[in-house]
Amino acid sequence: MSVPRKLLLVGIDGLRIDDALRAPAMAPRLAAFASAGALLPMTMEVPTISGPGWSSILTGTRLAEHGVVDNLFEGHRLRAHQDLLSRAADTRPGCTTFAAVDWPPLVDPDGPGPILTPRPDHAGAHVVGAHVVVARDGETRGYEPMDAEIAAAAREHLREAGPDVSFVYLGEVDEAGHRYGGIAPEYTAAIVRVDALLGGILDVVDERAQTHGEDWLVAVTTDHGHVDAGGHGGGSAVERRSFLALGRFGGDDPLPSGPVAPHEVRDLLLADLGRA
Repeated sequence: MSVPRKLLLVGIDGLRIDDALRAPAMAPRLAAFASAGALLPMTMEVPTISGPGWSSILTGTRLAEHGVVDNLFEGHRLRAHQDLLSRAADTRPGCTTFAAVDWPPLVDPDGPGPILTPRPDHAGAHVVGAHVVVARDGETRGYEPMDAEIAAAAREHLREAGPDVSFVYLGEVDEAGHRYGGIAPEYTAAIVRVDALLGGILDVVDERAQTHGEDWLVAVTTDHGHVDAGGHGGGSAVERRSFLALGRFGGDDPLPSGPVAPHEVRDLLLADLGRA
């Protein structure tokens, strides 16, 4: 009998990964997760902005293909490319999907984008949990409290429903980078808080894998870094540097290794899911 295979991608916006993992680690849970699994280097395309970055990661396409060049999303071609959740639902019969985010352009059909495809054909599926979206507005309500709500909702749904493919987004680190700069103590404090939220999510996945005999692949990534003074969008190494941290809960299959490009993330993760 095959072991049910699940996939969770966690996005931490605006994380300077080298700083987060340096000793002593600002992000001890992420550092331990990466050390126990795999840490694949990744370099983002320019402009290093959230719209293009998350579009590439989630749709498996380059900037020239999806057409997102900033956070206005004007003239985008996102609907021509399936995002991670939609692709999984189309290729795996009965696949359940979940998203919990607090940056509106990721999911809001009435705003710019969205990057995750609206799925009106699944509107009635919310009743049975085939496709569930939890959305908060960190732009207007602040990312620190909204991240906490997103993480709590993610823990609950992952524990109770165990969706097949999930994406969870946390935005406070990016907000702190813009307000205070990439080397400010406030930025470090935001990393510490978000790392704790990540740790709580990882604990739930570990518990779920053991309790239900499931095989989970968890991935963590970011869309860009921040310059020392705060901000991003350019081509400096600190702005373009990203990563894909991978870990397995409940299974022992080998993890991918070597550098990965942003547009390769979607298919790399779904290939693992497809081995179930």
